[in-house]
Amino acid sequence: MELITKYFPSLDETQQKRFAMLGDLYSEWNERINVISRKDIDQLYERHVLHSLGIAKVTGFVPGTRIMDVGTGGGFPGIPLAIMFPETEFLLVDSIAKKITVVNEVAKALGLTNVRAEQHRAEKVKGQFDFVVSRAVTAFPKFVSLVRTKISGIQRNEFANGILYLKGGDFDDELEAFQNKVKVFPLNKYFEEEFFETKKVIHLVLKNTGK
Repeated sequence: MELITKYFPSLDETQQKRFAMLGDLYSEWNERINVISRKDIDQLYERHVLHSLGIAKVTGFVPGTRIMDVGTGGGFPGIPLAIMFPETEFLLVDSIAKKITVVNEVAKALGLTNVRAEQHRAEKVKGQFDFVVSRAVTAFPKFVSLVRTKISGIQRNEFANGILYLKGGDFDDELEAFQNKVKVFPLNKYFEEEFFETKKVIHLVLKNTGK
């Protein structure tokens, strides 16, 4: 928890309480339903919570923003972002039912009224969103093809509507097709831990493509 307050010192009391609860909640649920690798559960705050909040270092969201988290797994990046932005609406989707069970139970325990979690494939979700977020569930071009029609044409945030994608390693070849529509934010600019040395947030503008 100290890791979160180190980089986000302005959290209010409710946010601090909710972030503090994540450790015990995920440890308990992971014993029943394995949604986080055993080697990572001890590094939950660095490798899952803080990693998810890399998006919050790159941009904020105005109240009423609608975000879909695709391939959320145990709730990342959606749950940490929902704590950080309580006036933003989040739909967390995953094709695996047991993972959605965990997400719903965690959201309920935290009292997150701005989170819905549903078992879906991204392409089957109805409606449109200001942003689609995810943590490297597939190659970036394939991901774009799955969600590009889910982006709303109504612009309300400073960042243009589109995809915010957390990814690590060398992926320049995956971005070639998008050229001037994509911007890459290295997370080692914001976080000093070694884990973030190669981690990045990709912002791909897809404004109006849903129309």
